[in-house]
Amino acid sequence: MAKGKGRILSIQSHVAYGYVGGKAAVFPLQCLGYDVDVVNTVNFSNHSGYGRFGGSRASAGELEQIFSIMEQNELLQPERLLTGYVPGAEATAAVTALAKKLRERNPELIYLLDPVLGDSGRLYVAPEVVPIYRAALPLATIITPNWFEVEVLTETKMVDQASLRQALRKLHDTYCVPHVVISSIPLKHWLGALLPPRVRPPADAADGDFLACIASSRLDGAGTSAVYANSFPCLPGYFSGVGDLFSALVLAHFEHAAQGNGEGAEPPLARAAALAVSKTHAMLTLTHEAALTLPEDERQATDEELDAREPMRKIRRMRGRELRLIQGQDIIRGTQTIEYRQLEPWTDFWTA
Repeated sequence: MAKGKGRILSIQSHVAYGYVGGKAAVFPLQCLGYDVDVVNTVNFSNHSGYGRFGGSRASAGELEQIFSIMEQNELLQPERLLTGYVPGAEATAAVTALAKKLRERNPELIYLLDPVLGDSGRLYVAPEVVPIYRAALPLATIITPNWFEVEVLTETKMVDQASLRQALRKLHDTYCVPHVVISSIPLKHWLGALLPPRVRPPADAADGDFLACIASSRLDGAGTSAVYANSFPCLPGYFSGVGDLFSALVLAHFEHAAQGNGEGAEPPLARAAALAVSKTHAMLTLTHEAALTLPEDERQATDEELDAREPMRKIRRMRGRELRLIQGQDIIRGTQTIEYRQLEPWTDFWTA
């Protein structure tokens, strides 16, 4: 009998159809050997990108009741905690209170906080949720915000190297987060030019042709962090659940000890982020290639006017671009050969 890798408590959204939130996270974690306890913060028919969706949102009281009964039954004993989308300030506060309790009970808890606030300059949540997430940051072992979420949490608009340094310093110094992974960064020219030479995109690449991932670790509580980065081609089209899958893979692959020997050893966060980037990009490639084989009416280009007039047009397109998690489970397990996208040390990040 295969030995399990431990128990994870996953607290995030759920959909009946498709792969976002917990549906994008739980199966990969199980494929990688973890027992996963699941608390759903919403229970929807499908993700909101379809335009038409319905279901229910868990209240703070309902979440607290689940947590309380699990504790009474001695079922609240995870080694790792994963939290994603939570609807509303009160529910977010309830999840944060649980994270605090679990952290106090087990200082070695590995807690990955995905602060789902918004993207592309737009908040998905009410403004009063933001300070609750800021208060939760010191509880986390790892956070996986996107670029916009870093700007919101740190109140820093990142437009050059100085402001990027300021944002990372604030996450490490002010909020005491040991490990930060900024995922799916649309690579603008100024940032691409700063990356380590081995991972820079071609000089003639247009803004948005490549994405970047930046990982920053500071273990000693003082000094500057060790920063790592890579860039990779941006696949065309719209995908949902990517951040949820990525965060789950980072948590699953994170170990306290470096992997490898001598100078070639990869630090724990850089290794986890590299595996997550590699597997997520391979999964998106599989999903994109599958979508290209669908009938023409299921892969039509986005047209807001036509989509509004004919809702099924958008629904068919969304349906065709759901992550192919089941078909790609060999990618998740690591039994299918894929390109390994190692994050390179950004040695002059703090000094250049």
